[in-house]
Amino acid sequence: MSRVAVITGASSGIGLLAAVEMARRGYTVVGLMRDLARRTRLDEAAAVGGVKIDVRCLDVTDFARIPQIVGEIVRDHGRIDVLVNNAGFAMAGFLEDILLEELRQQFETNFFGVVAMTRAVLPTMRAQRSGHIIMVSSVSGRVGELGIGSYSASKFALEGWSEALRVECRTLGIHVALVEPGSFRTDIWDRNARIGKFALDRSSPNHQRGARFTQFIKSHLPTQDATPVAKLIADIAEKPQPRLRYVIGKDAFLLLWLRRLLPWKSYEKVVLKVVGVDR
Repeated sequence: MSRVAVITGASSGIGLLAAVEMARRGYTVVGLMRDLARRTRLDEAAAVGGVKIDVRCLDVTDFARIPQIVGEIVRDHGRIDVLVNNAGFAMAGFLEDILLEELRQQFETNFFGVVAMTRAVLPTMRAQRSGHIIMVSSVSGRVGELGIGSYSASKFALEGWSEALRVECRTLGIHVALVEPGSFRTDIWDRNARIGKFALDRSSPNHQRGARFTQFIKSHLPTQDATPVAKLIADIAEKPQPRLRYVIGKDAFLLLWLRRLLPWKSYEKVVLKVVGVDR
């Protein structure tokens, strides 16, 4: 019997690439996505890769539905060996402009959706005395980033929760690992991008700074393909004793290095200068 991997947010980006990569390595892959109308890209990638993927509909913020879909997967495939918590989005905007409801939406998907999915698979993995839970976090979960503070906050929460979960699961045969990518070319920067309703409003006190930040982002959109992240996820799933954290991407290593090297006052001056919002 092949190992079974469940991947959330499989309609595009890292989730799609990880689904195909793990299927190529012999896993039975269940790809979950919020809207089955968006499955075309995954189906096409699977066909090119010569693999089959079991595609199912799930919005990770539909907390009542999650135990049901996990139960159906166990019923159909007998087990769950790997859970890749990948579904997520970034809410852009200066924190002063982000509405409380928008911040809640950010946490509902990036944090509480992960919690709900993980809690749903834990009984199966506990019964198996085995399992890998891989959290797709971000370097933004280690360093709070200007303009996407809501996203950073959700990933910081994910990092802390995952650390505690890893320790709690240590003696159960269940391994928890965090993947912390830098900037890679995925839909999180375009089709899945979200901007706070008030972020671009001319009445915002941050309107001019926001415009400069937007120009910086547009001129620095990531060009690196996310395939290395997908391969890293598959590699972690095959490690008997994975580490807690895996950083990937030159910009991620550079950001963490600067954060450790520079005093905070110097670090924030550099960030403001580079991004162009130092005035």
